[in-house]
Amino acid sequence: MSEITTFAKTNFRGQERVFGIKEDDRRRHFYVIGKTGTGKTTMIQNMAIQDIQAGRGVAVIDPHGEFAETVLKAISSSRINDVIYFNPADQEYPIAFNVMEKVNTEYRHLIASGLVGVFKKIWADSWGPRLEYILRNAILGLLEYPGSTLLGVTRILVDKNYRDRVVDKITDPVVKSFWVDEFTKWNERVLQEVISPIQNKVGQFLSSALIRNIVGQTKSAFNIRDLMDEGKILVMNLSKGRIGEDNSALLGAMMITKIQLAAMARVDVPEDQRRDFYLYVDEFQNFATDSFANILSEARKYHLDLILAHQYIGQLITDTSTRVRDAVFGNVGTICLFRVGAEDAEFLEKEFEPVFMAQDLVNLPSYNIYIKLMIDGIAGNAFSAETLPPADLSKTETSAEKVIRITRERYGTQREIVEEKIARWSGMVTEKDLETDRSTAGIRRDKVETMKNAKTIRAAGKPIKSSHPASTAGDRKMYSAKCATCDADIEVPFKPDGSRPTFCKDCLKDYQRQQARVQQVRGNKVGDEKRTAGRENIHPQKTITLREAVRMPPKPFRREKSERPKKKVNLDEVRELIKESLENKK
Repeated sequence: MSEITTFAKTNFRGQERVFGIKEDDRRRHFYVIGKTGTGKTTMIQNMAIQDIQAGRGVAVIDPHGEFAETVLKAISSSRINDVIYFNPADQEYPIAFNVMEKVNTEYRHLIASGLVGVFKKIWADSWGPRLEYILRNAILGLLEYPGSTLLGVTRILVDKNYRDRVVDKITDPVVKSFWVDEFTKWNERVLQEVISPIQNKVGQFLSSALIRNIVGQTKSAFNIRDLMDEGKILVMNLSKGRIGEDNSALLGAMMITKIQLAAMARVDVPEDQRRDFYLYVDEFQNFATDSFANILSEARKYHLDLILAHQYIGQLITDTSTRVRDAVFGNVGTICLFRVGAEDAEFLEKEFEPVFMAQDLVNLPSYNIYIKLMIDGIAGNAFSAETLPPADLSKTETSAEKVIRITRERYGTQREIVEEKIARWSGMVTEKDLETDRSTAGIRRDKVETMKNAKTIRAAGKPIKSSHPASTAGDRKMYSAKCATCDADIEVPFKPDGSRPTFCKDCLKDYQRQQARVQQVRGNKVGDEKRTAGRENIHPQKTITLREAVRMPPKPFRREKSERPKKKVNLDEVRELIKESLENKK
């Protein structure tokens, strides 16, 4: 028998009856609409808590924060290890989330459409076809380059060396033709015109350390496909008040797109073996791009069940498209309505007549609903009900602190480490780089001590143990290591000692350019100091016009008098010396 998730109760002739929705009917999705403060979030909170307590896989995306924090308090001790609490506001331990990591060829266009869609939604007033064309090609090109992140979008436009490496890896002939035959043909003025809008918009996100430290890491901290197949829990606290509205929309839309891809990748599993995964999205209009319509259309067969809530229908309509609104009302199986405004009541009346009219929809009390419930695959007649009170969390309310601590330990990375890797990847010269160079002498001293110890051990006839397994490449011994920038597995001809970073070929070039810039910065600094010292002795000249300069007589050149003090000569002594010398000659 299919499990039932309860969320409301009816009151017919004085008899209260709690009811819910079957597991199979939830695959047709659950849509909630109503004015703010009417009880929407409380109802879907109760549903999410039931799913968690039943051991199901759940993802919660909350742009306000209260829903996410309440769910954390409902985690029982048996499920604490199943939870990932994704809180971008925790800047000391950012969780890596790379939307561009290892995307299969057939799904790359979905990632590109999802990212372009959210940027277009945020900057709808200043969006243009050329901007979208270049941004899409940049994303599609980076998706083919190993280790790429969202930070590469701006870098591929301005860094020729990086762009050349990316283009070498591109196999799509259309995308490659854009970068080889079209982009390189534009002159400097045109390039500046087409690049600036993308730098202004995408750079607005990437300039924020909060977002950069999350999307700039090459390897994601968790695998969404594993979360879905193993029935784990993802809670995203995208509070607008803490991280900003645009940042919240970007991260939420990227996560929804990644969940869609993970669901579609389950095509390799028979449908009857696919585990249901429940995605709760509160205020989902913040993340509702045109590509979101595809999720509503295709998610059911992959057992990705959506529970969507928002306030009014106008939030789903843009100046150019009603696609999201049409997808919602064309695909959702259950429609749950709290009190709505007059304009929405006229639109929704068609769904609830003849049982309820527009006048009924605008006068509904808080925590009361009108619902068209999907029952065994058939939409039933509309009826009224009252939602259940908030779940009792008194037994588990202390679990939130444990979840946060475990998530930090397992999935977070210290901020300093993340920023160092990103700086090294981008080739930026920072104060930390200069400090690293200054401490090189200390590192060398440590190496000398290590070598002395090794000689002592050899003299004693003892073998030297190494934690790095060695392999033989021709006559050279190779040691396994990891690239300090992109974490790729590499082999080096020396034994890694932990003090020197090791790099793959591509990252080594970036590191060498970075060191060259360090030296250049130092040279420029010394030269500036010398020039500044020389300018201190120059007297400012009065500005004159060309006419005045023509009429002025030539200025005589006068040699500057030396400021060295003249040595005083005692003439009496000189006369005596001359007199003595003359007498000696006689």
